[in-house]
Amino acid sequence: MRMLTRVLTAIIALLLIVSTIVFVLENRQIVSLVFFGWSSPELVLAVPVIVALLIGMLIGPLLGWSVGLRKRRKQSQRSV
Repeated sequence: MRMLTRVLTAIIALLLIVSTIVFVLENRQIVSLVFFGWSSPELVLAVPVIVALLIGMLIGPLLGWSVGLRKRRKQSQRSV
């Protein structure tokens, strides 16, 4: 069963890598973003999209972790 899990994990990782490469190759338009007056350098469209995805992947778990800490604190205060 472990071997099947490893193979499935490898296949999913490979599909993710291939889809990311295809996404980057398909989105080669040059864009410049403006945010609160700050202008980014001209980059390939895929770069800001992937950066936004990675930032979201970092922020999401951090917010979930902070909510979990708050719940634990409330539960520990109630039990005291």
